[in-house]
Amino acid sequence: MGHQHFNGLKTAALFGAMWAVLLGIGWLLGGGTPKFLLIFAGLGLVMTAYSYWNSDKIAIRAMRARPVSEIEQPVMYRIVRELSTQARQPMPRLYVSPTAAPNAFATGRNPQNAAVCCTEGILHILDERELRGVLGHELMHVYNRDILTSSVAAAVAGVITSLAQFALFFGGGSDRDRGGNPIAGLLLALLAPLAATLIQLAISRTREYDADEDGARLTGDPLALASALRKLEAGTKARPLPQDRELVDVSHLMIANPFTGQGLARMFATHPPMTERIARLEAQAGTTGGITRY
Repeated sequence: MGHQHFNGLKTAALFGAMWAVLLGIGWLLGGGTPKFLLIFAGLGLVMTAYSYWNSDKIAIRAMRARPVSEIEQPVMYRIVRELSTQARQPMPRLYVSPTAAPNAFATGRNPQNAAVCCTEGILHILDERELRGVLGHELMHVYNRDILTSSVAAAVAGVITSLAQFALFFGGGSDRDRGGNPIAGLLLALLAPLAATLIQLAISRTREYDADEDGARLTGDPLALASALRKLEAGTKARPLPQDRELVDVSHLMIANPFTGQGLARMFATHPPMTERIARLEAQAGTTGGITRY
């Protein structure tokens, strides 16, 4: 599937930058890398793998969501069934979160183990056409394997942070054995985790753009998603979620940033600006005439 803004290439480039940071940390530590550093890195990878494997349970628990039947949510079921059938993918499990903050997310390690959740707030403010646009977006996160992408990015960022912290406290082999610049080593150890975090967040933002574009293709209605995003922007500002640890950890899964943030906080946002997302969808509608189906 081609993309107007080359988000897949951007994601690959961002991963390349993240690996470059990791190699820089490796250069800092040099030949004196203690074996226990590799043990900690391995533990970080194991923890990330556990989070990836159980991503659906973790996110659903954080949002206190419950499974719903087709009798309870006939419109939601009908839309998801139609879109899943159109995409030739299995029907995911459906959940509703009892919160007034309007939002939605999809999670799961693959289409066979996927879950889609809407809050009560989003079900109240969107009409059926807009809800279809949102659910198309969420299904494409699953079909594009974005949970895997975000998990790998988190794993690499976590390893970079762990190695940088050890480099900061114990020094790098390149400085001790080859007379390297200790100030440069200190800066790398301090800035590498920040760089890794910013790259990880940039990857998350590119995946949102892709889900917007692909979801609009799936539904054939880019303007429906654009209209939904306008309502979500106002709704999340009026009813932001509390920034507790559980919700922060799963906020990147949601279609709209559930927290308030101004100024520097935008730099660390997991979502691109709504105005840019809406503009891209409107441009997509203008290019395709509003109808593009598989």
